[in-house]
Amino acid sequence: MVAGTGTLLNVTTILVGTAAGAALGDRLPRRTRDVVTDGLGLVTILLGGLNAVAVRDEALRADVGGSAPLLVVLGAVLLGGVVGSLLDLEGRLAGAGERLRRTLHRLAGHADPSRERFVEGFVTASLVYCIGPLAILGALDDGLGRGISSLAVKSSLDGVASVAFAASLGWGVACAALPVLLLQGGVTALGATLGDVVPGSDISAMTATGGLLLVGVGLRLLRVRDVPVADLLPALVVAPVLVEVVAALR
Repeated sequence: MVAGTGTLLNVTTILVGTAAGAALGDRLPRRTRDVVTDGLGLVTILLGGLNAVAVRDEALRADVGGSAPLLVVLGAVLLGGVVGSLLDLEGRLAGAGERLRRTLHRLAGHADPSRERFVEGFVTASLVYCIGPLAILGALDDGLGRGISSLAVKSSLDGVASVAFAASLGWGVACAALPVLLLQGGVTALGATLGDVVPGSDISAMTATGGLLLVGVGLRLLRVRDVPVADLLPALVVAPVLVEVVAALR
């Protein structure tokens, strides 16, 4: 499959969802939206589990030993979580979103309510679609040639969210497809470049670690626990570093 297909699918579902939401208005029951989101949360956990089993990949076991892969993932999550929490990535992302919201609101002014509603739809949708870990993990998988299953789940989530957002905020939601295209397209291109130079064991470690983060996303969607997944994102960088360290020490 051509790299970038997942992002194009994501952009398409946002646009289609926006069109459906703008047509439906406020007629879509909240309970229906909640049930669909819960179902997608369960699928996200399943997908995370399937990715997490990469901890048993032969390439990873060959480089770090039969018993070390799980410890590598554990170390990556713990160290990455410490780094992310000290940097307050979750809080910084939320703060950046609020600053962007306030800036665009000032630019929109208050004299034209329809314009402010448009800006509100664009900002709200952009934050939801771009800040989530699936945007990074899925685009990276796409670029590395590991399929678009993560982005397919994200596309479904964003499509449902687009219907809900557009029903109340209008066509500004459709413009959020542009930052999605830029962000995920860039990460996909980076993944395609890394795929030629990164060893298979490093990719397996990143995949297994990313699978655990996807489980965290699923728990958030199911409202079981608000896992600060953004704080854990440095684990994706720590995982391949630990693989190289352990391999060098063997």
